[in-house]
Amino acid sequence: MLRARLFTLVTLVATTLAVSAQSPRDIVGQAVQTELAASRNDHSHWLYFEIDRQPGKTVKQWVAQARSVSLNRVVERNGQTLPENAQRQEMNAFMNNEGAQTKQRKSGQHDDEQAAELLQMLPNAFVWTVASEKGGEIVLHFRPDSKFRPPDLEARVFAAMEGDMAIDRDQHRIASLKGRLIHDVKIAYGLLGNLEAGGTFDVERRELRPHVWQITETHVHIHGHALIFKNISEEEDDVKMHFEQIADSTTLQQAQAELFHRSPDPAQDQALHQPR
Repeated sequence: MLRARLFTLVTLVATTLAVSAQSPRDIVGQAVQTELAASRNDHSHWLYFEIDRQPGKTVKQWVAQARSVSLNRVVERNGQTLPENAQRQEMNAFMNNEGAQTKQRKSGQHDDEQAAELLQMLPNAFVWTVASEKGGEIVLHFRPDSKFRPPDLEARVFAAMEGDMAIDRDQHRIASLKGRLIHDVKIAYGLLGNLEAGGTFDVERRELRPHVWQITETHVHIHGHALIFKNISEEEDDVKMHFEQIADSTTLQQAQAELFHRSPDPAQDQALHQPR
């Protein structure tokens, strides 16, 4: 028994020393590789309630990740409650529209590819320093690395940010990423547009079940102009809550049935549970 305890103690000490010996960039690189592997290997499907606010448009809806696409049950739009028959009509219209489903799949694939591209840039696009450590979480501060050459516009905006990233040290998972645009980003030397310094983004993530993490909040506030008259506005506050895992094989028809088992007001739905 004593031998086993000593072995465990030595292992824990060795692990702690190995982690502490990592540079901030190494810690970020390890988290990035963990996230990329999780994205490839995690095929879990979820049902959740979402509140999405954009300029001139606020939507409250239930979302179910079906086998091929996500199905939305919009319960409120711009402060107006949708009758159940209108909700069903919108859902049925999507379920019967192969073009809309294909468009959603392609958009989701593009978003995934772009997220992976930006993730891979994290270690080298910034200079990283340890800001704080608390419990099992480490917060790393980042600022642009002058040696980094962004390959496209999205990367240019990303690499003009300064902020903080929180990492779960046990699982090497990114818990949050917050940044602020510290200088203007000019499109075609400012001839086509300009994104203004001061814009911010904030992405929050949470572990829904062991080793399965999802984005629960996204806040983007970036302003600018393009071609003199057209505004560039990336304004969105998106919050997801009341997650429930559903079968990976869920069809659109099954997703619709699941969504209508939920109350339009999640606060009144006693069947809901939110994993912690």
